[in-house]
Amino acid sequence: MTTSGTYNFNPSLGEITLYAYNLIGIRPSALLQEHLEAARMATNMMLSRWSNEGVNLWSVELITVPLVQGQATYQVDGTTVVMLDAYIEYGNPPIDRIILPVSRTEYASYPNKEQQGFPTTFWFDRLINPAFTLWPVPDGSQTSLKYYRLKQSQDANIFNAETLDVPYLWLEAVAHGLAFRLATIWAPEKAIPLKALADESYQVAADQNIETAQQYISPQISGYFR
Repeated sequence: MTTSGTYNFNPSLGEITLYAYNLIGIRPSALLQEHLEAARMATNMMLSRWSNEGVNLWSVELITVPLVQGQATYQVDGTTVVMLDAYIEYGNPPIDRIILPVSRTEYASYPNKEQQGFPTTFWFDRLINPAFTLWPVPDGSQTSLKYYRLKQSQDANIFNAETLDVPYLWLEAVAHGLAFRLATIWAPEKAIPLKALADESYQVAADQNIETAQQYISPQISGYFR
């Protein structure tokens, strides 16, 4: 058996666009500038939708924020969709302690928001310019806060042979999702069957977009032995 021995398949958005238009019955020779602009817009809208659908593991990264005594609120990069797990680093050698998210309502219920101590919670204020607030406020014994964030996908551009900010396993979902969105514009009669195809491809990719870790569920039975 002879195989390529390579793992370089990563088509540009332009190539994916041609394939998507083929799926709706528009040949490459018939494409105009407006077809390409529609594809660029549809792709970016789709990536935005995917960020809302859930945590895309390839878009998760670890951020480190130095802590300042008495400072409760810290700015967050505007490309952050949501903050995930967060933990405080302190001591020498450094030790990590996880902290938990709270809602705006719970944070508002704290009577002394200036109280200093070891932070145990954070409130992520999801504004256009987002920020997080720690409580209790760092007292100076903590070195930094580290948190995982889901960041938005990079812009999709159709020219200059640019590729997409998605992994290999999601390429089919991209192509079918784009074909469905383009069909709603250029071939409405094909939109319904293509939506079914797009949904199936997305679900296949989403089902494997998880961490393969063990999970344990145990009932609280201590009351039976008192």
